[in-house]
Parts: sequence; C-alpha cells; structure tokens
Amino acid sequence: MAVEIVVPVLGESVTEATIARWIKQSGDAVKADEPIVELETDKVTVEVPAPASGVLGDLKVAEGDNVEVGALLASIDESGTPAAKIEPAEKKTDADEAPKSAAEKEQTAGPEKIAPKPDAKPASALLKQPVSMSPAALAEGAPPMPPSVKKLVAENGLDPKDIPATGRGGRITKADVLDYLASGGKDVFALAEPEADRSEERVKMSRLRRRIAERLKEAQNTAAMLTTFNEVDMTAILAARKEYKDDFEKRHDVRLGFMSFFVKAAIQGLRDVPAVNAQIDGDEVVYKNYYDVGVAVGTENGLVVPIIRNAETLSLAGIEKSIGDFAKKARDGKLSMADMSGGTFTISNGGVYGSLMSTPILNPPQSGILGMHKTQMRPMVMPDGSIEARPMMYLALSYDHRIVDGSEAVTCLVRMKESLEDPRRLLLDM
Repeated sequence: MAVEIVVPVLGESVTEATIARWIKQSGDAVKADEPIVELETDKVTVEVPAPASGVLGDLKVAEGDNVEVGALLASIDESGTPAAKIEPAEKKTDADEAPKSAAEKEQTAGPEKIAPKPDAKPASALLKQPVSMSPAALAEGAPPMPPSVKKLVAENGLDPKDIPATGRGGRITKADVLDYLASGGKDVFALAEPEADRSEERVKMSRLRRRIAERLKEAQNTAAMLTTFNEVDMTAILAARKEYKDDFEKRHDVRLGFMSFFVKAAIQGLRDVPAVNAQIDGDEVVYKNYYDVGVAVGTENGLVVPIIRNAETLSLAGIEKSIGDFAKKARDGKLSMADMSGGTFTISNGGVYGSLMSTPILNPPQSGILGMHKTQMRPMVMPDGSIEARPMMYLALSYDHRIVDGSEAVTCLVRMKESLEDPRRLLLDM
C-alpha cells in the first residue's frame, strides 16, 4: 500500500515552500517519523517526517522547486523492498593478477612517474655546455656581476638583462643564474606571482534571505523611520555580572548575560512610552498591554527573530533561559513558525560582531527596535569634573515617526539608559 507524503500546513499565511534538501532518496528504506525532506519557508526550515515505514518511491519534485501546501512530494510503499546497493569491488591481490606482456604494461601504466627522455639533461648539466659569448656582449648594458658569475653567464649563452637580480646594488648572484636555468629561462619571481581571480559565482537566494530582503525594504517604504542615539555607561552591569555570575549560574543553571538586562530595561522604557510598543492597523493604532520582545539571532541562513512571550513576567534568569533555548534551536535549525510569529518590540545586538554604531531597521509591523553595540573603554567627564575611563556602549532606537513623536522616542531611550546605568531601578520598577 502506498502512503503519500504531502507538504504539511506550515503556519499562518504561509502557503508555499522550497525543497531545500532531500534527506532520503528514491529506493531508500525509511521508518515512520524519520525525516524525509527539508522544506524552506519565508521564516524557517522544517523537516517533513515519514508518515509510515517502508520504501521511498519516486520523488515528485526536485531540490530547489517551489511547492504549495498540500502538494504531493513522494510516496512510501509499505510493502516495498529497498533498492540493492552496489558494493565496491574487492581489491585483487597480486596472486590474482595475470602476467602481462610488455605492451599491456605500457598501455596500463599510470601517470605517476614519467621517465625522462634519454637526451634530456638537468639544469646542472647545462652549466658544462660552453657557449661562446663575447666579453663585449656581456659588458654592454649588463647588470654588475662578479667574475665567477660573469663566466657562468657566458658559458651558458645567457643575456644578463633577462636574469632577475637579487644581490645588493642590483648585482646578479650565482643563485640567480642557477634559478634562471632551472626555470627554463623564465623569470622565477614572475612565476611566483599569483594570477588575479576574476571568476564569478551565481547562487540563488534562499527563501529566507528573499523574505528578509522584502521585509526590510517594506519597512523602508512604508514606515517613516528615524533613529535616535544615546550612550550607556556599562559599569554597574559589568560589576553586577562579575560579582554574581557564579552564584547566578549555580542557582539558575544558566549564565548571566547582558541581554536580560536590556530586555528588562526596554520593557521599562516601553511602559513609560506605550507608542513605541504599538503598531498601525489601517487607520487605527493598536496599543499592546503586553511585551513580546524579539531577540535577533544570527544564523548561517540569515537573521531570525524568535520572540520572548510576556517578557514582563519573567525574571532575569527566565529571560536568559529563553534566549539560550532559542539560540540552540536556531543553531540546530529547529526554530518553529510559532517561535517567530508576532512580537511587539525587537532588540538587535550588533556589538557581538564588533559594530560600534548602526541604525537598525524596523521589523514590521512593529514601531520600535533597539540596537546594542560594542562596549568600549572611553574617557568620560564625571559630574565632579574628573575624567575616568568608562566602559561605554552606544544605543540606537529606530522608530516609526507616524505614531511615535521624536520626544517620545528620546524619552523612551533615556528611560532604558537610566535603568541600565542603575540596575536597582529594575528591581524597584522605576
């Protein structure tokens, strides 16, 4: 009995996918729930499992083809027999080899070694072949050479002007002459220079990369996007991490990172300025009373943004655990559509790649995104007029000016800065 394998429902508003990779091939034995094929959607890569055990039949679509939800991919014959695999031929022993004639040996001889021709002579032998060259010819326009080298050049009938000189003052050395002879009379330095590679390679954009490009362009075309900047002194957070990171990890079984502080600080800013947590829907503004914070994660296939649901209800440990789980799923390609759907605000950390300043692009239909950057020691003037080296980070808040006023955006970012520079405010909800 044949059991069909079809494109499953991939999530809300997702109607099409691309065949990324066939994990199993026609004729392979498969077990129920074993991954058969990888499908790439606009957001994630999903594996389609076998609905039954048996033998995989003909593949109806090839890698790179686009398929719609419900389309037939292949079928499984529950009573089929796997295709026989061709085993490599056994190596023959010397005893199995029949004696060959001289002609047969010559025809089957490999290209491992090519015997030199009887009349071929090594470069050193060329030195013994006297070739007449007048002293006048050597003297005219010739580079400076010691007598022994001059004799070597004359004996081999060489033009000194063709020999690359490496000696002091442009002198030709004996080694220069020998290298020139060994190279067959060619410039050994020119031979060593690599040729410029001007080849090109065309690679079809993945569905995820195309969707990222579309959404980023959509954000630029539809939103009135502006960015406001500030900087934060990371001294307090670094001190807290240094003092409590070991106890924190022992107690919660997760490392204390920076992102949990920034998520908490962002929520504080969003509470004070609700418009940055809102979105436009037609001619209405939808204000969200919950905080689903997206954390941008870089993967081999592109940037993905899993969502921390109701982040306002989580502790620092809870946020760190969520981020750790998402990062692992992203590396393993296990993020689901549900993991990345929705979101009211996004945080992107370009600092992990060394970025000092950037203007993050909105993630539609969200109205705000916070950009973190590299922490760098900089001289800062303190309130008492003294100058100290402080670990500073630039912050960038991009916002949709259609619903967020400039004063609101600046106020929101200042609230985040205040919470980060004095983490006690997070505990006191201030």
